[in-house]
Amino acid sequence: MIKKEIIAMLLAGGQGSRLGVLTTHMAKPAVPFGGKYRIIDFPLSNCINSGIDTVGVLTQYQPLKLNSHIGIGTPWDLDRYIGGVSVLPPFEKNVNSEWYTGTANAILQNIEYMESFNPDYVLILSGDHIYKMDYEVMLDFHKENDAAVTIAAMPVPMEEAKRFGIVITDDNRQITDFEEKPEHPRSNLASMGIYIFTWKVLKEALIALADQSSLDFGKHIIPYCHEKKQRLFAYEYNSYWKDVGTLNSYWEANMELIDIIPEFNLYEEYWRIFTKSEIVTPQFIGADSEIEKSIIGEGSQIDGKIYSSVLGCGVKVGKGTVIRDSIIMNGTVIGENCEIEKGIIAEDAVIGDRVKIGYGEEVDNATNPDIYNHGITTIAERSEIPSGLTIGKNSVMSGVFTIDEFKDETVPSGKTIIKEGGR
Repeated sequence: MIKKEIIAMLLAGGQGSRLGVLTTHMAKPAVPFGGKYRIIDFPLSNCINSGIDTVGVLTQYQPLKLNSHIGIGTPWDLDRYIGGVSVLPPFEKNVNSEWYTGTANAILQNIEYMESFNPDYVLILSGDHIYKMDYEVMLDFHKENDAAVTIAAMPVPMEEAKRFGIVITDDNRQITDFEEKPEHPRSNLASMGIYIFTWKVLKEALIALADQSSLDFGKHIIPYCHEKKQRLFAYEYNSYWKDVGTLNSYWEANMELIDIIPEFNLYEEYWRIFTKSEIVTPQFIGADSEIEKSIIGEGSQIDGKIYSSVLGCGVKVGKGTVIRDSIIMNGTVIGENCEIEKGIIAEDAVIGDRVKIGYGEEVDNATNPDIYNHGITTIAERSEIPSGLTIGKNSVMSGVFTIDEFKDETVPSGKTIIKEGGR
């Protein structure tokens, strides 16, 4: 029988609705990040760097791009004969077939997969955070304390604690209480949604709560284990960790990569971040171009001026174009004499000549001010923006457009224009 000391279950089925049009056609973990990566590369790389070679990736929402990116796991050395990476979507069963209805429900539906490795421990991960963590150190902490459950937790400002699951611990880091998004938090140690379970404990809890609707770790599994007087411990983490769940936090995390001394370093040799790289040509930087404090992906052709921006692979920027404080994703083509400021332009978009993006006064978005804000202008993947168009701040556009659709050749700030279909 196969025996693994620890396996990882990576929850990657989330829609990421607060990222707006960036996740219309892909799950949040598949969204590009940092020029050449996708968000899921970070937990996958953490696994292999931590010596964990068996990872189940649980997918659900819009999985096509995510599935093709993961493939058989070769970039992360997870193309193993025994173990390796397995993509685990919901599937038809003899009775009671259903979608994954909660974080723990997704794990419950794959109990046979976990059982097949007869693990001592199971690591539960989220597929949508940017961080580096040695899970082996966390496992050592779990073993030293003879813990049933270890929850990775990090200090947050007290005024933000109500947004998180909060753990209260004694002096030995044993958890004495757990509160899910408390109105009046008693601690600032926030759960990161990273758990190590002793397998027998997790299996017993999943089976005991199997009939619970929308079975969730924070709401159900952790409180159940606490009520059963299991040994719960908090593993405190104090390094860089970013939930890129909103457009602004996503933009900020990308901009932090290009600081003179970045808080999050992509280039550490001892803890590499691996990804699936397309075979592309080298970069070409034109004679009249200027690039300052930016990341430029492989295969890009730059004839314009790029300042404080992150460009993906295979991006083309025409002569006379100036891009500032922006994220331009893989395969996007930008024409000549454009001005782009604080924009997020998704993959394979086409921007015509003389287009201005992020122009004028900042006005609240008319339809989704909670998503499109902080002055960021967003263009969805595979969109076409016609030459001569001016687009205001906090606007979002998705689709293929012609210039005669716009009065005064302008999209005012705060406007949402989403067409069905596209290229």
